[in-house]
Amino acid sequence: MTTRTDTSASPIIESRDDLLAVFSGGEKQRDAWRIGTEHEKFVYRCDDHRAPSWDEPGGIRDLLLGLTEFGWRPIEEEGKVIALAGADGTISLEPAGQFELSGAALENLHQTCAEAARHLEQCKAIGDKLGIGFLGLGMWPDKRRDELPMMPKGRYAIMARHMPRVGNLGLDMMLRTCTIQVNLDYSSEADMVKKFRVGLALQPVATALFANSPLTEGKPNCYKSYRSHIWEDTDPARTGMLPFVFEDGFGYERYCDYALDVPMYFVFRDGKYIDVAGASFRDFLEGKLPQLPGEKPLLSDFTDHLSTAFPEVRLKSFLEMRGADGGPWNRICALPALWVGLLYADEALDAAWDRVKHWTIAEREQLRHDVPRLALETPVPGGGTMHDLAREVIDLASRGLTRRAVLNPAGDNEGGFLDPLREVVASGKTPADRLLDKYHGQWGDDVSRIYEEMSF
Repeated sequence: MTTRTDTSASPIIESRDDLLAVFSGGEKQRDAWRIGTEHEKFVYRCDDHRAPSWDEPGGIRDLLLGLTEFGWRPIEEEGKVIALAGADGTISLEPAGQFELSGAALENLHQTCAEAARHLEQCKAIGDKLGIGFLGLGMWPDKRRDELPMMPKGRYAIMARHMPRVGNLGLDMMLRTCTIQVNLDYSSEADMVKKFRVGLALQPVATALFANSPLTEGKPNCYKSYRSHIWEDTDPARTGMLPFVFEDGFGYERYCDYALDVPMYFVFRDGKYIDVAGASFRDFLEGKLPQLPGEKPLLSDFTDHLSTAFPEVRLKSFLEMRGADGGPWNRICALPALWVGLLYADEALDAAWDRVKHWTIAEREQLRHDVPRLALETPVPGGGTMHDLAREVIDLASRGLTRRAVLNPAGDNEGGFLDPLREVVASGKTPADRLLDKYHGQWGDDVSRIYEEMSF
């Protein structure tokens, strides 16, 4: 989740135009489009596989501080180090200590994959000193909620109190899941709309291809991506497929209205988070927020608020693709390859839109509902299965990357980063299927084997 790194003064929101400028201000010419990749991983103690707390010796705090030897700069909240900033972006903590790199805005996938490799090498170097390991999955395969620590970030305490009021699985989302996300640019409102629609409609394809969370508390959970299922029962006011995105007239105005209707979590003032969970940002705009009577919001309050909506695709001053489970290094590279190939090449984007534009709202919702459980076996609108659709989508992305023609020093284009996804389609087995095969086969239903075989 977003970590606040800018504490400079922010202007008061004077009009709706200030809100819309957050979105329009993200518009960039094609040659300025960038790729931002975020990836999370679970942290565990090598001796007993326990999730370390923030303050224990050799725990999360020491991991953060250890990484400063690579040039990372500490970010503190109330005197506690809760994140790092550096040339490769920001390292932050999810609620139970899941370790996240929010990567820098990079020009191409070769740079993205090099960044991910650098980050993992640094984590492993410090982890080896501390007796800490890292696991790339979509969900803790063996931990109960009550076995997991809570990181000392004010926004997480507020969210943890609010989540049980609005859904049954919100605490699981916070404490037990990891994801890979990709942030991409747009050139205009119309370009944003088309990319948003294609990304949202095809998000279940990414969920299926990256499905990697079939185990809960040591046993199969009957899902391929339980992480994705969790979002269906987290908070309906801030999650989902956003049917209005496909309606005529969708644009910055309509997304702004949606964001204003998402209930608030907090307001950040004087270095602390104020609990306003369930309050209305519209009331805040009128100076009617009960916790800050008469006070109008700052622009930073709105950008903070945008980070508390969790649809399958999210708009800020860029678009976030949010449908994939966490996974190993090559999948961290594969997800941006999929979306860059589809959304940054005009022919691929147009062909992808032609493929999905006739789907009804009900069909899109059904696909989103079915894919966490069925993955590649999910029926898709118009006939066939997700396996068939995934093959088509990967082919479109591959052609898009070929047209980009961004080569590394060896002369390879970016298409090779799709190879893990090609393997899924060729074999018909998602990462979740392979985990279940191991669990029921050579592991003899012993989930602890996952640490020795699936760690970074």
